[in-house]
Amino acid sequence: MIREEDFRDPVCPFDASAYTGQSPDARIPMDRVIEKEDRYLASDDYEGAERHLRYWLAEAGSTGDVRGKLQVLNELMGVLRKAGKEGPAFEAAAQALALAGSPPVGERSMLAASTYVNAATVYKTFMQAEKGIPLFEKALPVFGEACPDGDPRIGGLYNNYALALNDLGRCDEALAYYRKAMERMGTCRDGHLEQAITCLNMCDARMNRDASYVLEDGTPCGPEDPDGYISVPAETDRQVHAWLDEAEALLNRPVTSENGYCAYVYERCADSFDWYGRPAYGADLRRRARRIREAL
Repeated sequence: MIREEDFRDPVCPFDASAYTGQSPDARIPMDRVIEKEDRYLASDDYEGAERHLRYWLAEAGSTGDVRGKLQVLNELMGVLRKAGKEGPAFEAAAQALALAGSPPVGERSMLAASTYVNAATVYKTFMQAEKGIPLFEKALPVFGEACPDGDPRIGGLYNNYALALNDLGRCDEALAYYRKAMERMGTCRDGHLEQAITCLNMCDARMNRDASYVLEDGTPCGPEDPDGYISVPAETDRQVHAWLDEAEALLNRPVTSENGYCAYVYERCADSFDWYGRPAYGADLRRRARRIREAL
């Protein structure tokens, strides 16, 4: 599933230039960089967003703006991940991790911790969740100290960490972190969108933990067997449908602003409702997303 990092990766607001000797004039205008990136993402123009970010990556490199370069790399990891560009995403992650502990950044700064999360999410996206787990765990204490109630970043971290745990079969641990994400996102503006995503993620974790693949006579088989089907315990089925109902109720709540991120959430959640046998609601979410994008 998804989380907010799929649309915008976190950016550290701390200005360390006074401690690094870097001239304020040398810093790239990150607010403007992100504002234009958001316009590309709102229209699903990942190629345009990548070109835009690579331009500013070069600018940050030419002026010696280490923190700006790392911020752009964080944004670039998200764009490349969404575009499915595995090799370039790994390359951006490696460059970012090399900068995360440098003196202008600070290993325990939010910018460094955000880098660990974004790099870990790249690994998880491209089926290397085990490489991401230590990075998520390195970020957890920094986010816990820095993110008050109302800050969506800690909820996003809990969600992403749980996704990686679920990929590795650590489903009970994943469910525990999804519950933490539900609690924290309840304090955020429009946090019900992320809560809906978390409900759908919990469906996946519960199914991953409890479902089995069997033949018609009940003989166990693997998921690759074309004659097999998924056997789901009744209690699991009831819980999954309860979370689906909760996700639907959350997605039906009004939002503060119908923006590109909102449309993106609807589109991605639609796939989950299709998968769990609710295609009519999936189609409704896609109609809503289309209406929002047409109005942007």
